[in-house]
Amino acid sequence: MKTEELYKLSKDQLTKKLDEYKEMLVNFRFQKSLQQLEHPMKIKHIKKDIARIKTIINQHDLELINKK
Repeated sequence: MKTEELYKLSKDQLTKKLDEYKEMLVNFRFQKSLQQLEHPMKIKHIKKDIARIKTIINQHDLELINKK
């Protein structure tokens, strides 16, 4: 998912996306251990997406703190 699209989502939606991506990562790791994963680079992309989502969630939290 593109970063611009992530910025448009609310914190609740980002949290749901984060949970989905974490579940996907677990599934991909399991497939990799069974040597059934066709594209091992998917793991790298999912990990980067998780990091992006966490960063945006932190930015939302910092904006809320600064507004107070």
